[in-house]
Formats: sequence, C-alpha cells, structure tokens
Amino acid sequence: MSLIARLRTLPPLAVDAALTVVVLAAQTVPFFYSRRMAGPEPWTVMEYLPVIGASLPLIVRRRYPLAVLIVIILATNVYSMHDPDIPPQPLWYGHLVATYTVAQLAPRWQRLGVILIMVPGSILFGGNSVPTLVRGLLTWVASYALGRAVTVHQAYARVLEERAAQLERERELEAERAAERERARIARDMHDILAHAVSIMVVQAEAGPLAVRTDPDRAEAAFDAIGAAGREAMAQLRRMLGLLKETEGPREPQPTIDRIPELVDGVGDTGPRVSLTTTGQPVAVSSDVEVAAYRIVQESLTNMLKHATATEAEVRLDWRDDALSITVTDDGRGAAADARDRRDKEGASDPHGFDVQRSSTRAADLDGDLHASSLRGPGFSGGNGLIGIRERAAACGGTASFGPPPGRTHGFQVAVWLPLADM
Repeated sequence: MSLIARLRTLPPLAVDAALTVVVLAAQTVPFFYSRRMAGPEPWTVMEYLPVIGASLPLIVRRRYPLAVLIVIILATNVYSMHDPDIPPQPLWYGHLVATYTVAQLAPRWQRLGVILIMVPGSILFGGNSVPTLVRGLLTWVASYALGRAVTVHQAYARVLEERAAQLERERELEAERAAERERARIARDMHDILAHAVSIMVVQAEAGPLAVRTDPDRAEAAFDAIGAAGREAMAQLRRMLGLLKETEGPREPQPTIDRIPELVDGVGDTGPRVSLTTTGQPVAVSSDVEVAAYRIVQESLTNMLKHATATEAEVRLDWRDDALSITVTDDGRGAAADARDRRDKEGASDPHGFDVQRSSTRAADLDGDLHASSLRGPGFSGGNGLIGIRERAAACGGTASFGPPPGRTHGFQVAVWLPLADM
C-alpha cells in the first residue's frame, strides 16, 4: 500500500492534528534565528501568541473552513502590527492551508465572498513592495486553485465509482435475466420432453391391453414403443439436467432438424399415421433454430396425440431462400366437435380395439394444457404448449400461428416461420 493510500485510511482529525503541529513548527522556526532590532531582549509570549492563533484553528478546518480562515487572517494581521521588530515569516502556511480548505469544502457563496475580499485586500495591504505583493497573490491563488482541483478530482472519482457500481449492478441484473431465460428454456424443453413421452406412453398403454386379445403383435409393438419413449425421454432429461451442473464433461448435442424424421417415425408407431414432407434445399442454420424447429414439431405432435383425436397428420418442412416454414396439420375433429362428443363417446374404442378417444382424454388430463378448451374463440390463443411454440419462434425472430387448416372445417394446423437471413 502506498503512502498516500495509508494516509487516506487515517482518521481526519488525526491528519488535521498532525498538519497543525507541522504548521506551528514551521511558523515558530523564525523565532530561533531572528534577533531584535532594538536590542538583545528575547521575544515575548505576546509576540508569539499570533503564531499560535494562525496555526491551532487548523484542527477544526474541515468543520468550519470559513471561520478558520477568518481567525487565521486576524491572527496574521495582529502579528504584522509589531512589524518590523518581529521575526519575519517567509510564508503564512496556516493561511495557505485555510485557503485550500475553503476552496475544497466551503459552499459556493462563501468561496465567492472570500475571493471578493481577499484579492482586493491582498492588493491594498499585501506588502510594501511589488515582489511581496506578487508572491502573496501567487501563493494564495495557487492554494485556492489546488483546493478546487482536488474537489473536481474527487467529484470525478465519485462519478467513476458510481458508474462502475451501476455497471456492476447492470451486469448482475443481466446475469440474473440470462439465468432466468436459461431456466425458462430448460423448463420448456423439459415440458416438451415429458409431454411428448408421456402422451406416447399413455396412448400405447391404453391400446396395449386391448390389443393383446385381438392382435398380439400390435400389443407387443405398443409395449416396445412405451419402452422406446421412456428411454428417449430419460436421455433427453439427462441432457437437460446436465445443463444445470457447473462442471461436467462433454455433453450430448441438443436435438436438431436432422432428427425430425426419427421423431415422426416414433409418433407414427403410436397409431396415428404421420408423414414428413420436405421441400427446397436444406441449409445450415444456427443451433437455436435447429433446437427450436425440433421442439416445435415435437410439441405440435404431442398436442395432436393428447387433444386432437386425429388419425393422420402431416409435417412439412419448406426450405425457402430466407426462411424455414414448418407446418404440422392433423385431421382431428376440432375443438367444438371434441367438446360435444366427449360426453357421449367417453371410452369409445375403434373397431380394432384401439381406444383413441379415451386415451387422448386421459393424456390431456395428465397435463394442464387443455388444447380443446384453450382454442375456443377467436385467435386460437392457447395453453402452455402453444405458448411455448410461439415463444420459441419469437426467440429466433420468427412467428407462429394456430387454427383450422385452410379450406377445412375440422383438424388443426400449426404454422411456424423461422427466418434464415441472420444465419
């Protein structure tokens, strides 16, 4: 730690006391080497008292800067009344320190008053010679300017400290917002993973026991699909939870567009026929768009399994020059028909024993995202799944829309547009 840094850690009163002792010692030195002009008599206490009066008030200079300066000026004037038979003082150090303190700590009106009084006073009563007058003015102006410079420097330093503190607070807030965004992203991913896997498992679990009696091969395929869905969900959850660890080895990559065919095949194994159509020339996109496209298709198919009672769906990936268009369309009965028929057909099975209606209803009950009820009314603003799709699209600068397929009175369509211009 430097000497200046150590001095700044000292109590102000201790610093002022030490400064007072130094000034008093400097003003006392002339009394040891000067001799009277009138004779060998020693200097008296009354002649020395003005020196004490020009030094001791510095102890309280921070609290009463203007009063200390006035007292010191009066003491120096009393000392000058004995001139010339008095020890000459090269400089009144106490006066300079008091002037510096006023310039640094006094209010503006006090500083202006000191300037209006001191400058004319120094010219009129500053001494009996031009060199003495000039020296006095220069030292006074230098001490005042030094006080103002220190004040400006301290104000600038405070501004820098406040700005640094503000930047630190902004960095902390940005870090908190980034953590919140990451938690929200992970929550959406976990919702998509669990909803998709549970929907497939519920549909297959409902159909499996019924198919055992009529179609054992189909029942075996249903149970295999349950196991595959569970393993896939475990793998993706393990990857998601791994993101929450501060230290970890290499992580598996997030799902990408290349895995959409695998996703479509897995859903097709649950009963509804799902086809995938790709048009245009695929191009390299950012990781955010890769993950968003996969999750959007996954959530759309999950909603179909849980709510649409569909028998067929189509996933379209249209690669264009400036965007990737994703469309997921199913032939479900729609929200109104589903609400009307749910009371009458609860538990109805298809001719092959595949209980689509009951399976979809129970799957919907496992998740609060009630697609049918959320799509009633204009705008088709829906539950957590649709909100998640819209948020994923918006995060990539794209848009998402929901509603019946064009030209059809039943079914449901999710249309998402993801820009590619920034890739």
